[in-house]
Amino acid sequence: MLKEAFENRVVEHNINLEDFPESFGEVSIFFISDVHRRKIDEKILNKVKGKVDIVIIGGDLTEKKVPLSRVKENIAKLKTLGPVYFVWGNNDYEIDYHELDATLLENGVKILDNTAVTFESEKEDKFVLLGVDEISEGRDRLDLALSDAGAGGFRVLVCHNPKIMEQVKPEYRISLVLSGHTHGGQIRILGFGPYQKGGISRVHNTTVLVSNGYGTTALPLRLGAPSETHLIKLKQQI
Repeated sequence: MLKEAFENRVVEHNINLEDFPESFGEVSIFFISDVHRRKIDEKILNKVKGKVDIVIIGGDLTEKKVPLSRVKENIAKLKTLGPVYFVWGNNDYEIDYHELDATLLENGVKILDNTAVTFESEKEDKFVLLGVDEISEGRDRLDLALSDAGAGGFRVLVCHNPKIMEQVKPEYRISLVLSGHTHGGQIRILGFGPYQKGGISRVHNTTVLVSNGYGTTALPLRLGAPSETHLIKLKQQI
C-alpha cells in the first residue's frame, strides 16, 4: 500500500480526435492532480522532460499544514517542463488561499478560475483551454469560462471535480475534460472503492480523463488505485 501511494508513474495517452485542428500537429500535455503533501520526484520530470508543450495542475496542489516552501519547490520543478496552468481544488482552500494565489502568480503560473486561454496556430485555428473553479466550494462558473473562451476552437476543459460533467452539454463542444479529486477510490478492497478507479471514458462526444492523482489524503496509503501522472498527446484522428 505504501508502494502504490508513492509510485512515480507517468501514464501515456494517445488521444486522436476528429475535431482536433490539423495545423497544431500534436499537442502534449503533462497533467498532474492531487499532489497534496508529496514532493514531486525528479523521476517524474526525467520521464517527460522535452516531451511537454504545457503543464496542467488539476487542483489540490496543497492542503492544510503543507509548508508553502514545498509548494514553491513543486511549482519550480513543473516549470522546467513548460508553461504551467492551474485550477483550484477543494484542499487548496484549506490554507490561506490568498497567499497561495499570490505564490502561483509570483511564480508565473496561470490560474484558470472560471476563465479560458486561447492558443492560435499559423492557420488561425484555435486551441482553447478552459478552467473551472472548485465545485464543492460553490465557486464553479462554467458559464463564465465558456464566455471567456469565445466562439469556435478545439476545447479542453479542466476542473478538479469530475462532477463538472453534470454541467457539460453537447452544444458546448468540449472535446476533452481533465479531472482528479477522487483518487480512484485510493483504497479499493476486492476491486471496490468509494469512487471509480481513474481512467478514460466517453460521455456523448466528450473524452473524459479522471486521474487517480499523485498524492494521497488522510492516510498515505493506496490499494488498487496507484499514484499516477499523465502525458497526454493530442492529435487529429485520420
